[in-house]
Amino acid sequence: MRVTFLGTGSAMPTGERNQTGLLLEAGGDRLLVDCGSGVLGALADTSGGYESTDTVLLTHHHLDHVSDLLALLKARWLVGEEHLTVVGPAGTESLLGDLLDAHEYLRGRVDLTVRDIDPGATTVAGFDIEATETVHSMDCLAYRFAHDSVDGEFCFSGDSEATEPVADLADGAAVLAHDCSFPDDIDVSNHPTPTALGELLAGRDIEEVYLTHLYPHTDGRHREMTDAVRANFDGTVRMARDGLTVEI
Repeated sequence: MRVTFLGTGSAMPTGERNQTGLLLEAGGDRLLVDCGSGVLGALADTSGGYESTDTVLLTHHHLDHVSDLLALLKARWLVGEEHLTVVGPAGTESLLGDLLDAHEYLRGRVDLTVRDIDPGATTVAGFDIEATETVHSMDCLAYRFAHDSVDGEFCFSGDSEATEPVADLADGAAVLAHDCSFPDDIDVSNHPTPTALGELLAGRDIEEVYLTHLYPHTDGRHREMTDAVRANFDGTVRMARDGLTVEI
């Protein structure tokens, strides 16, 4: 499984990081996870581009995770691609309906399939997925991904405070990408601090952790943040960056 970080930033752009988006590839299957601002351009730069990516899985509906969604639909229409599937937590069907109400000319341009999912097991674009709820300011799902062509598994927290259900979901995964939006000295809810994340992951069997969803407050403090996670967690801890590809 190949995981490409298309966007590792937040709702406060710096020009160096796109908003959230990841591309998963395995056994000829491709799945885009979240589609924030800048993700469409990054996807266009990948092998196969947006022309070969016909399924999007959303963690939640905040703008920095969905703002390129209709731009993707339009781009696929303009290059002659006929299908797009969007899957996400409760309210995803309503979200797409409202967006298309505001941009009526895009209705019917592609064969659009939209599906709401609940926590639990499902299959999307050839990937076997286990979903669990996170603690955030709106309904949000964390996902664990497996594919029958690879042995290792990947987990993505979406946006979340440091919670046991997400840690349980990630336990045993080869790689976890986890929201870590701010350094320890920022008083924040809905996202974890590095120390809280490290304490949560202590004793968990995860080979590598990548910190993502980075606000500008983290600039110049990456070593401090990874060291804070490592103070309690024994696995490898790295900062994610746009364009980074991880092989599982």
